[in-house]
Amino acid sequence: MKQRILVLLCAALALIPIKTIFSAEIGGAAPDCELTSISDDVQRANLQQFRGKILYVDFWASWCPPCAKSVPFLNELDRDLKDRGLQVIGVNLDQASEDAKAFLAKYPANFTVLADANGNCAKEFDVKAMPSSYLIDRNGIVRHINFGFRSEDVKELRTLAEQLLAEKAK
Repeated sequence: MKQRILVLLCAALALIPIKTIFSAEIGGAAPDCELTSISDDVQRANLQQFRGKILYVDFWASWCPPCAKSVPFLNELDRDLKDRGLQVIGVNLDQASEDAKAFLAKYPANFTVLADANGNCAKEFDVKAMPSSYLIDRNGIVRHINFGFRSEDVKELRTLAEQLLAEKAK
């Protein structure tokens, strides 16, 4: 009888979606996934290397109209807040780097752009919409998540970034 209960319990646990264990949540640690340079698959980066900065991580793809609309805002954030400790990172999810490069030729990004061609980082963050943005504090904790991009989001996102920049490091 005990063995049957144990088997049923193991079977039930196996049905729990793995993504809920690894997804980024407000108040939880941001995943430390590996990314590559948009222009060179050999150059690797991970989010851990930016520890100590406020991160604005934005997942995007070339086929996403709201992503194109978000680029000027991300450029503005980078220009205005970089010297205060904000690191804007665009994470491209296109499988073909040529698509990302064509997008960036049309909508130039002045912030750091990395690639997640295999989608592992997006899975770890549990990206649900395009674009998806994550504000991460100096200690690597996710403090805000924004799905999609609307012009009415700009003021709130900037204010949240500035609030995190004003916080003292722990």
